[in-house]
Amino acid sequence: MKPYRIPQLAKPYTDYDMIQRHTDLPPFSDGRGHLLYIFLSHGSPADLKGVELFTLVTGLVQLGLDTHESIDRTQEEPDRDLMRSRQLKVLAGDYFSSWFYHLLAKREQIEMVGILSTAVADVNVMKANLYSKMKSMILSAEQYLRHTVQLNMRLFLSFTPMIEEPFKELWERLLAEFSQYETVLLELRRGDDTENAVDGYCYLKVLESAAEDERRRLLEKDIDLKDWKKLKMKYKCDSLLTDKLHGSVQSIQGLLQGVKDESLFSELSAALDRLLLHMKISGQAAVEG
Repeated sequence: MKPYRIPQLAKPYTDYDMIQRHTDLPPFSDGRGHLLYIFLSHGSPADLKGVELFTLVTGLVQLGLDTHESIDRTQEEPDRDLMRSRQLKVLAGDYFSSWFYHLLAKREQIEMVGILSTAVADVNVMKANLYSKMKSMILSAEQYLRHTVQLNMRLFLSFTPMIEEPFKELWERLLAEFSQYETVLLELRRGDDTENAVDGYCYLKVLESAAEDERRRLLEKDIDLKDWKKLKMKYKCDSLLTDKLHGSVQSIQGLLQGVKDESLFSELSAALDRLLLHMKISGQAAVEG
């Protein structure tokens, strides 16, 4: 089987100096993409180009959605740099998504255009429901995380009908764990500063347990980075998230122990190793296998 090379194939569509100079992009969905590539290609070696195409365009659509999601939504009048960053993220998100139409149409994969378009529409509905619940303050931190994991699975679940029947349950269970792992990593990064942390897991978790004065300051956005870090430590936000990383790794390892197909086991083990390597490179935590 060809080595997994989707992140390299994506670079011509994602690496632009102007974007990198003026704004930050979310990470490419490498773990979920690798998992999708493995399950689509298993037993279908004759159509690896098609598998690469489907995995690539799904990653580009996910990056487009994540880029739009990362746009700063504060109400304050933005300065010039922030305005440029916002504008670039809007344009970049649209640009990444447009490639999915172009690449699939070029290969006459019209049915897949419809399938992924439906998934994108579902994601937007799910996001609207999530935002509504968050605005009404009726969502706990744990509920928020579960909803976000489901959002991050939706595009990839579009391919479940294409997975060989004996492996569908394993695919869905592993996708849930890989999605949680990547989501939790993003939440760890998101909690690093007060602006990005708003409405994320750590913010909601602190709100649930904070004293009245702490809660008031959080709701009024009247808190600096030093005090925010103290609150995160006091309410063990990063520790809770790191525990979830450990839990996902243990669940993935447990699922892999039940895989009898040696080639599939080897490929999935490599995907887990790659996931852990990316996490260690990011410097967010140290999860031992």
